[in-house]
Amino acid sequence: MDQRSSLRALAPVAALLLLTASACTGSGEGTGTGGTPGARGLRDPYFPGQGNGGYDVQHYGLALDYEPKPNRLSGTATLTARATQDLSAFNLDLHGLAVDGVTVNGVPAGVGRAGDELTVRPRGVVGDGSTFRTVVRYSGSPRSVTGPDGSEEGWLRTEDGAIALGEPQGSMAWFPGNHHPSDKAAYDITVTVPKGLTAVSNGELRSRRPAAGGSRTTFAWHSPEPMSSYLATVGIGEYDVRTSRPGGGVPEFTAVDRTVAARSEKVRTRIPVVLRWAQRNFGPYPFSSTGAIVERADDVDYALETQTRPVYPAGAFNEEFLVHELAHQWYGNSVSPKQWKDVWLNEGFATYAEWLYDEEFRDVPAQRRFEEEFQDDGNWAFPPSEPPKDDLLGAPVYGRGAMVLHKVRQAVGEDAFFGLLKSWAREHRHGNASTEDFTAHVEERSGKDLSGLWDVWLHGDGRPAER
Repeated sequence: MDQRSSLRALAPVAALLLLTASACTGSGEGTGTGGTPGARGLRDPYFPGQGNGGYDVQHYGLALDYEPKPNRLSGTATLTARATQDLSAFNLDLHGLAVDGVTVNGVPAGVGRAGDELTVRPRGVVGDGSTFRTVVRYSGSPRSVTGPDGSEEGWLRTEDGAIALGEPQGSMAWFPGNHHPSDKAAYDITVTVPKGLTAVSNGELRSRRPAAGGSRTTFAWHSPEPMSSYLATVGIGEYDVRTSRPGGGVPEFTAVDRTVAARSEKVRTRIPVVLRWAQRNFGPYPFSSTGAIVERADDVDYALETQTRPVYPAGAFNEEFLVHELAHQWYGNSVSPKQWKDVWLNEGFATYAEWLYDEEFRDVPAQRRFEEEFQDDGNWAFPPSEPPKDDLLGAPVYGRGAMVLHKVRQAVGEDAFFGLLKSWAREHRHGNASTEDFTAHVEERSGKDLSGLWDVWLHGDGRPAER
């Protein structure tokens, strides 16, 4: 399908979005006096240009139309946000794709572009505290983003479609937004693809309907719980889809590339089992659905904890990775990092979940795993609380991060530790938290001064002389 017919397919959606934009209540446009531009970036020490200041996104509505062979994406993004200052202009992060038009509360806005920064200038000032709606129409050939460590994320083409992976910078490759973990929002993602392909995303599948006279199919996905943009995903391909709701529990939607469906079946059946185990240890599941997207090994070379629906390459779809990515739904997805330096709170918890699972089901004590990680020189390259930018997800963030939790377990005792796992997830549910928040939480809950533990295991340089 060519670009013009893509835009025709999106026209009814765009019209509806513009109509609702003009009816948005409490817009505040023109109510500010003077106003100033929002900041270009949130000054995260690791990615200073990531995210933007002056507003807080409440909801993303993404209407996408994708044609795999020419790698052509047409999109309409509707951002409902609250201004946190009088805004004369604000920025969105967008990589590569061309902008075809922008409105703010239904009125055409001025647009400037410098690299990955899209500057929007509303016709009038958006008042502090008001809710406003921005509609961005965009198109082009989405591409990947290379991270400081050389990893590829963004919009990755696969043998039969594409997969969108966002950590830490890739989401700006397929939709404009406030792309920093600290700005979480609800999402509705609608994807139109050629007939015969399936489009999978986060949350719950609301509808699947024919489009473009039956030659295409539109899938509508709804994510009501807050989500950091790096956890949003879209998978497009020829999938073997399984849905279930075992025992009336959490609904599951799993999509596996048809070429690897048979050998993935055994692990797929373990999803509800592992989920029940995780709920017993970490508390109530924080989202309304679960599942997985499994791609061919040569299409994707790493797993990612995309919210409600982790992505796995076929070679990594095993029980160990299943435990790790499901644990992330509590630690990393529901409780997300305030800044990227806090990412050990994601990976240390998910890695320690693997130790706990092995301890219960494989008779491998967590202490044995601790000893193995202690002997691994890679875990002492840097403190987990201060990863270098070019090794943000290096070994210490995982292995030494898990060691920190094991030392906490030893320091506070079994009952208190397992209580901490639940209280941390409960008290920061659907929010953001820092390393300092975590250490304060542990000390307040346990009644212990653990400054020596933090100094050695969390912040210290090099392997300590004693365990």
